[in-house]
Amino acid sequence: MKIALSQQPEQQHIMSKKREIPVFDHPIIETHCHLDYLEGEALDAALQAARAVNVERIMTIAVSPDNLDKVMALTQQYPQVWGTQGIHPHDANDYSDAVDAQIRANALHAKILAVGEIGLDYHYDYSDRAKQRDAFERQLQIAIDLELPIVVHTREADEDMEAILRNFVGQMPKRGVIHSFTSGQALAEYCLSEGFCLGFNGISTFKAAENVREIIALTPVEQILFETDAPYLTPIPYRGHKNEPKYLPFIAEHVALVKGVPLDTLLPQVWKNSVEVFFAGH
Repeated sequence: MKIALSQQPEQQHIMSKKREIPVFDHPIIETHCHLDYLEGEALDAALQAARAVNVERIMTIAVSPDNLDKVMALTQQYPQVWGTQGIHPHDANDYSDAVDAQIRANALHAKILAVGEIGLDYHYDYSDRAKQRDAFERQLQIAIDLELPIVVHTREADEDMEAILRNFVGQMPKRGVIHSFTSGQALAEYCLSEGFCLGFNGISTFKAAENVREIIALTPVEQILFETDAPYLTPIPYRGHKNEPKYLPFIAEHVALVKGVPLDTLLPQVWKNSVEVFFAGH
């Protein structure tokens, strides 16, 4: 199915169940997923399905010491796949000098585009909060030293997140993205004022996520990125299925609807945003 970019989808059409994935003329960049959770034929099929709906580039995101090298390997195996290096706050208890050195070494590779997924998660508290803050700050320093953007995870930690970013942002040659943004308006406004992009995914399509749609509405189109966070957070109308990058067009549609912006305006702009944040020079 081919949808003209000039056609602004209606709410009922967007949310209808199990319709085909729309295919747009303009390509889309998937800025955040976790391909290493797939293997073999499932991974190959997911990449083929993404290409079939014009998802042209995919960033797969590191989260733990045991997947840093897996992410690196995927960027070598597939020309359309790029990656990051970093430790998620869930795994901050495992941060060490050796892990720090590994991130620094791997991040020098041409297909590693950012330091991430890093940040704070006070919802689950899988790692001690002090260790989360320490790991986050050490990885911000890596991004500063290597002049790389960051991919930030933040949940129920708005005040500490803003405080830490304030301490480091003046030293950062590049900014990056606050991914899967679900935080409050104050943090959104601070991050936008400092030049960060905000990443939006399938949460934006969920009925209960009016808070996310409010943030989308206030975010300039020049600071929006699309992501799936696959295999999590599958957008409506496929919620309940395992998420894949192929569902990214549904997110693009929904963001366009919330912003009141035609797709033929939004898609080229978000493509440009993605390139400027991650792919400049690649």
